Amino acid sequence: MPVQSARARLLGSVIEHFTSAGLGDQSLRQIAAAVGSSHRMLIYHFGSKDGLLVEVARAVEARTMAQFETIGSGDDLTATDELARQMWHLLADPALGPFERLFFALYGRGLQGDQRMRPLLSGNIEAWLDAQAALAAANGIPEDTARVHARLGLAVTRGLLLDLLATGDRAGVDAALEVFAGRYSGRWWIDSAS
Repeated sequence: MPVQSARARLLGSVIEHFTSAGLGDQSLRQIAAAVGSSHRMLIYHFGSKDGLLVEVARAVEARTMAQFETIGSGDDLTATDELARQMWHLLADPALGPFERLFFALYGRGLQGDQRMRPLLSGNIEAWLDAQAALAAANGIPEDTARVHARLGLAVTRGLLLDLLATGDRAGVDAALEVFAGRYSGRWWIDSAS
C-alpha cells in the first residue's frame, strides 16, 4: 500500500470530518481544530479555505468516479440501461448530497470567472466522458457514438442531481431517470444507426 503524503492524510481527515459533521459554514480554524491540525497547516497545504474546498470537491468526485469505474467491470456485460440505473444509484446517494452541493456551488463560481475555482473546471467533463465511454466500449458501442451519449448522460444526471438537491423530490427524479435509462435498453446503438 503506498504511503500517503501529509497533504493527502489531512485532506482525508477533512473529508471524514465533513462527512460526519456536515460542511456548514466553518472557518478554517474550526476545520483545523476538528481534524487535529492548525489553520496554518491547512493554508500551507491548500493555500486558503477556497483551495481546501476545491480539493475536497475534487477528492470526493475522484472517489465517486473510482466507484463508478467498477460498475459493469465484471466478466458479464451489463445492459446500458442497467448501467445508467447503477450510475444514478451511486450518484444520488444521500451521503453525497452535501458534497454535490459544494461541487455545484464551486463549479458555478468557476463558471462566473472565479479563478480560484478553475482547477475544479479543468478536465472535469472530459474525465466523466472518458469513464462513461470506457463502460460503453466494454459493451461494444462504437467510440464516437459512446462519447455523444456519454455527454448526454452526464447532462441528464447533473440536471437530475440539481433537481434532487433543489427539490428533494427523489421519486420524481428517479422516475425521470427511469425514462432516460429505458431509452438505452437492448442494442440501441444499432437501432439508432439505421
